[in-house]
Amino acid sequence: MLDKIQIHIAVTGEAGSGKSTFVNAIRGLGDEDAGAAKTGEVETTVQPEPYPHPTLPNVTIWDLPRIGTPKFKADEYLEQVSSQKYDFFIILTANQFTTHHTQLAQEIQKMKKRFYYVRSQVDFGLQAEQKSRPSIYNEEGILQKIRNDCIENLRRGAGEPSPRVFLISSWELTKYDFHLLQQALEDDLDVEKRHAFILALPNISAQILEKKKAAFKREIWMLALLSGAISAVPVPGLSIIADIQILEVNMRRYCQAFGLDDTALLRLAQRVGKPVAELNHLEGLDTAELF
Repeated sequence: MLDKIQIHIAVTGEAGSGKSTFVNAIRGLGDEDAGAAKTGEVETTVQPEPYPHPTLPNVTIWDLPRIGTPKFKADEYLEQVSSQKYDFFIILTANQFTTHHTQLAQEIQKMKKRFYYVRSQVDFGLQAEQKSRPSIYNEEGILQKIRNDCIENLRRGAGEPSPRVFLISSWELTKYDFHLLQQALEDDLDVEKRHAFILALPNISAQILEKKKAAFKREIWMLALLSGAISAVPVPGLSIIADIQILEVNMRRYCQAFGLDDTALLRLAQRVGKPVAELNHLEGLDTAELF
């Protein structure tokens, strides 16, 4: 089954880059939710911290210790964080990429692993520009300038001819480049891991929900084969019992994946300040339409 495939995602960066907040956001959690990574102005991560996905424990996001200290050495760092177990690395910065980032990227390349440059907290930069230059504020132009500055900085620092940089805000994943980062990660994973990664994505867009729907549809034939195999066993009542269990287990998985289980609804209710009962009876909410 897709939810048995192991995925390990490493998130690294300097202090203040927003690593822990990103770890929470990509798991669909807020910083104050149960199971969230610790966040704060003071660096809180001193060793690799695993954070399993709240509903898919086979998908683990690792919050790695910060880089950028005077004692930082890229090759030693990767050995210290047991780098071989990660499927890919996300390298975060809240400002400009430095030699610490590029040295780490070069070491990751030597291991034949993939990495992605992510410029976080772009919403803060936009807010600052809007306050300081309201008469000439142009969001798209500012974003392009941030992107170009990061790319040029990486070209000079790492000699990369065409580095790709994703601009994100962990507070607003529906904006900026998160959907592009998500697509890049999907494209670089093999088929099985890609499906598991899709199921672990936060439910922040109709596109993600459609991808989850398609992933589950691809599972249906496997469930049908399992049901058929059990029905061939000449034991009275076994087929009915097995089918009920298969239905129960998978309906629970579907609800969790689409954020319709009790835990997810309670978390949503707390965020939007509404009772769970009201969310359960929202007009037009028809989970059957997902399938």
